[in-house]
Amino acid sequence: MIQNLHTHTTFCDGKNTPEEMVRAALSLGMDSLGFSGHGPSSAPDEAAMAPEAVPAYRAEVLRLREQYAGKLDLFLGIERDYFFTPDGGEWDYVIGSVHYVQKDGAWLGVDHSPEIFLHSVEQHYGGDFYAFAEDYYRLVGEVPERTGCQIVGHFDLITKFNEGDKLFDTGHPRYMRAALEALDRLAGRDVIFEINTGAMSRGYRSAPYPAPWLLRAMRERKIPICITSDCHDRANLLYAFPQAAELARSCGYREQMVLTCQGFVPEGL
Repeated sequence: MIQNLHTHTTFCDGKNTPEEMVRAALSLGMDSLGFSGHGPSSAPDEAAMAPEAVPAYRAEVLRLREQYAGKLDLFLGIERDYFFTPDGGEWDYVIGSVHYVQKDGAWLGVDHSPEIFLHSVEQHYGGDFYAFAEDYYRLVGEVPERTGCQIVGHFDLITKFNEGDKLFDTGHPRYMRAALEALDRLAGRDVIFEINTGAMSRGYRSAPYPAPWLLRAMRERKIPICITSDCHDRANLLYAFPQAAELARSCGYREQMVLTCQGFVPEGL
């Protein structure tokens, strides 16, 4: 099954309308597509939908589901940030993510830009990237109970601007301990982790999230995965999916989870 469940449109910070995404999916021969607009948030997130926009988002996806029935299975999802606010009803699935850390009363963006990330660490952590990572992963470990998600989004998003460990060492004991503690907490929950190619399509990374050592740790803990592109542009609906699948296989995975009308089911990679 050719599927992407992490898709953003003009209802939040995507470049294309839902229908443009559907048409692109059909042209790519996809079997199904899931929409996961950024839900309302208490953080000052320009990417998030305003509460009053959510009903129109729901209505448009449901309209397209009916219009394209028999051609493409469409799923109505949402991406809830850790600091989400009520988003108006039932969803086919929820992606739970951490895009902000709160410190000293300030909202610190994890993935907005390299400049914002560096300023946040310098201003509020005295340049201690590992203290920032500890606070970030503490929130990630609480994402399912906080958001009710079925999918944990971009687990190590904090490394978005850290290609080649140019900002901090991901092999540092403090970093590894923080990440593995979050992973152990999440391993006890019925959640799927995405292999996410979004930072690759934006030119920040040469490989997907999560890092291979984390994927191997997930495999050891029998945590299921799915492959997504965190798509904000119809040209990237299936960005680097073969590379993501090869990464998963190299880390010991032989199947991924896909969403069907009967729920999530495993499928061979």
